[in-house]
Amino acid sequence: MNFTEIIEAIQKQFFTVSIQKVENNKQSFIILPTENLLEVCSFLYSHEKMYFDFLSCITGVDNGTEAGTMEVIYHLYSIPYNHSLMIKVVLKRNLNEEPLPRVSSVTSIWRGANWLEREVYDMFGILFDDHPDLRRILLPADWEGYPLRKDYVHQERYHGIKVKY
Repeated sequence: MNFTEIIEAIQKQFFTVSIQKVENNKQSFIILPTENLLEVCSFLYSHEKMYFDFLSCITGVDNGTEAGTMEVIYHLYSIPYNHSLMIKVVLKRNLNEEPLPRVSSVTSIWRGANWLEREVYDMFGILFDDHPDLRRILLPADWEGYPLRKDYVHQERYHGIKVKY
């Protein structure tokens, strides 16, 4: 299936879901409302003509304090059908880091999402609801802040050791 056919199948199944599609010469993607992510991903995984059986990447993007948004981007791939799809969800960015932005975990669909979601949490401070083990994976458990946020303030010292950056 090509990009247009995949979008049409999603819209046919979820006619109430507002899907924004962006087609360009680099990579086409769809933007989903946060509340529909889990059901649409489940559909993409289980549909016999799509079967997106591989979640190759999850990443976060901080669009900055001016934009007031963050994004979680999912790269899906179907091994048997050799097609791919990129999905974005846009989250409200909180300036004071509390409460942290939230999105549903997709670990119930793709087990490999476990570590990928933990990396996004660790670096961007995005929470994944119903994640089986959401804790830091790259930084120590007591690290302050989320280093890939645009407003991150580097710690000068960690446990009495000067931090270089």
